[in-house]
Amino acid sequence: MMSDEQQVNQQMTAAGNEMSASFLAAKERSEKTAAKLAVHPEKFTMLTGDRPTGRLHLGHYFGSIKERVRLQNEGVNTNIIIADYQVITDRDTTANIQDNVLNLVLDYMAAGIDPSKTMIFTHSAVAAENQLMLPFLSLVTEAELHRNPTVKAEMEASGHALTGLLLTYPVHQACDILFCKANVVPIGKDNLPHVEITRTIARRFNERYAKKNPVFPQPAAILSEAPEIPGLDGRKMSKSYGNSIMLGATAEETAKLIKKSPTDSERTITFDPVNRPQVSALLTTAGLTSGREPQDIAAEIGAAGAGALKAYVIESVNSFLAEHRERRAELAKDMDYVRDVLHDGNKRANEIANQTLDEVREAMGMVY
Repeated sequence: MMSDEQQVNQQMTAAGNEMSASFLAAKERSEKTAAKLAVHPEKFTMLTGDRPTGRLHLGHYFGSIKERVRLQNEGVNTNIIIADYQVITDRDTTANIQDNVLNLVLDYMAAGIDPSKTMIFTHSAVAAENQLMLPFLSLVTEAELHRNPTVKAEMEASGHALTGLLLTYPVHQACDILFCKANVVPIGKDNLPHVEITRTIARRFNERYAKKNPVFPQPAAILSEAPEIPGLDGRKMSKSYGNSIMLGATAEETAKLIKKSPTDSERTITFDPVNRPQVSALLTTAGLTSGREPQDIAAEIGAAGAGALKAYVIESVNSFLAEHRERRAELAKDMDYVRDVLHDGNKRANEIANQTLDEVREAMGMVY
C-alpha cells in the first residue's frame, strides 16, 4: 500500500507526463499549421493582443510585434486586441489607460502594422464579444480554471486576492480568439494553456449546440521561437521592474537608461548568462538590435570593459530604433488619425462580433 507521499509523487508525475504529452501534441500541431500557413496564408485568421498597462518595449517588439508584422505582410488576416478590460484583472485603477491605448496604436503603426490590413480594437468597445463570456463560462469547470498556470502566476505577482475576472481570464481570452473565428494564435510556450482551453471551449460548444454546423474553429497555437530579451538588470524585461527600453523613448532617454544599468566587477566582457546575467543581458540586447551573435560582440569588446560595452549597446539600440522613432513622431503629429484608426477597428470588430453572437444564439435556440 502506497504512503500519502508516494501517492502525491505519483499524481505529480502523472500530471507532468500529461503536460509533456500535451505540449508535444501542441508543438506538432504548431509545426503543421506553420507549414500550411506558409503556402496559403490567406486561409488563416490570427488574433493577438496586449494589455494597455504602459508603453511597449523591445521585449514586446522581438517577442510578438515583429512576428505580427511578418504574418500581416504575408497575407494572414491579422487582428490585434487592446485588452483594456483585462487591466482590471489585477489592478485597482484605470489611470492613464486612454493614453496607454493610444500609445500602443502609435507603436503598432510605427513598427509596421497597417490598419488597412490589420484590425486594431479594444475590449471595452465590443459588447457582443464580451457577451460570449456567458455561454463560454458554462463550458468550463472551476477546477479547469484554477489549474491554469497563468492565472496562478498573475495572482502571485499582483499580490491581490483572486478576483472573479482574473479567474475567468482564460475564458475572456477565448472570447477574444473565437469571436473573429481566429484559427491561429502566435504565442510563447507559457501561454499555451490559454489556447488549449480555447480549443476545449470551441469543441464543447460545437458538440453541445452545433454538431451539424460547427460555429467555431479549434485554433492552433503557433509556438514562437523568438528569444526572450532580458531587461537591463538581467531579469525579465518588464515595465514594473523599470529595466525596459521603451520603443517610444528618445535616444537620450535610452542612453541614460543603459548607462545606469548594472554590470559586475570583472573587466573582461564575456557572454555567460548563468554566471554573468547583467553583462549577458546587455550583450543579448546588442545582439538582437545589431543582428550579431552576443559571443562575437563580447570577444570584440574583451578587456575594454563595461563602459565600452554600454557604448556599443547604446549605439546598437539607437540605430535600430531610429526609423521607428521617426515614424512614431510623424504619426503623433495627427492624433485624430490615430483615434480614427481605433474607431474604425472597433466598428469592424463590432460587425464581426454581432454576426458571431447571432450564430451562437441561433445554435442555442435563443432567437425570439
